Amino acid sequence: MLRLRFAPQTLEFKHPFRISSGMRTHTPVVFTELSFHGLTGYGEASMPPYLGESHESVIRFLNKAKALLAGIKEPFDISVILQQVDQLEEKNTSAKASVDIALHDLVGKILGKPWYELWNIDKDKAPFTTYTIGIGGEEMLEQKLEEGKDFRILKLKMGGENDRTMLYALRKLSNKPVAVDVNQGWKDKQHALNMIIMMKDLDVLFVEQPLPKEMKEEQRWLYERSPLPLIADESVQRFGDIEKAKGYFNGINIKLMKCTGMLEAYRMIAEARRVEMKVLIGCMSESSCAVSAAAQLTPLADWADLDGPLLIKQDHFDGVKFISGKITLPDAPGIGAVPKGEFPNEK
Repeated sequence: MLRLRFAPQTLEFKHPFRISSGMRTHTPVVFTELSFHGLTGYGEASMPPYLGESHESVIRFLNKAKALLAGIKEPFDISVILQQVDQLEEKNTSAKASVDIALHDLVGKILGKPWYELWNIDKDKAPFTTYTIGIGGEEMLEQKLEEGKDFRILKLKMGGENDRTMLYALRKLSNKPVAVDVNQGWKDKQHALNMIIMMKDLDVLFVEQPLPKEMKEEQRWLYERSPLPLIADESVQRFGDIEKAKGYFNGINIKLMKCTGMLEAYRMIAEARRVEMKVLIGCMSESSCAVSAAAQLTPLADWADLDGPLLIKQDHFDGVKFISGKITLPDAPGIGAVPKGEFPNEK
């Protein structure tokens, strides 16, 4: 019998950041705990606005999952168990991810090995993570660059009114490679192309989700002309979206919260390679619990964007470390994340 517990929490950001609907100062999360014969695995659901989930929807889903898991005698048939969890409701991907992560953590602990070892992945091939600079004014650039001085790759959020100004200001202060994340912020394909052409000689690695996901024909037009790789985020959420992104993007951003967790993410990497697309492993605003789970997969990726725990005031877990930005996976079994203190009270 598997015992599931869960507790809603709120993560506060060190610095508020702007999205299309306004400023964000915090994000709702739900931490999960899955127990079996004295061992416990931990998981996390983080809920960005665009996924449409909330504390209430995640808790409702997890109560269904709790009843399902209570009838399962042992946790080892991960794919079958997670298929049953996936079928409980159509969406709720972050809620599903919290169960997936906890189940992987539990099984890894039972087997006494981290998941990178169970998947026969060389942990030394883990890439450097990017360090995020949000949409804002030039006055915050120096502060953010000082905070991220140990990181070798930067990520600049775009989609605001001063994109060009911010990139040039960044280049005056730093010559580090930079990834650009537009978050669907550009609405005109010609403007997008002009911006990307301008970036080509400024050591920009790639441009993530330049246009709204609904602008499919415009995205194809941009893909055919772009001198830089284009990476799908909102346009590719689950396994079935990958084939449809071929011919529109050069790569995909895989996030556990939108794809339902580690098992599907692992399969998505293989599928992306099959169709010759690049892979970025990303995260939402997450603690070291979910990020440590995602980090297990990073040696298989081209790039990583996993600085989520560095952007929140209080991280409830110890786990993956960033040594000069290099993702350094712990040797602990499972996902390698350990709670700081007692697990929060269930609500």
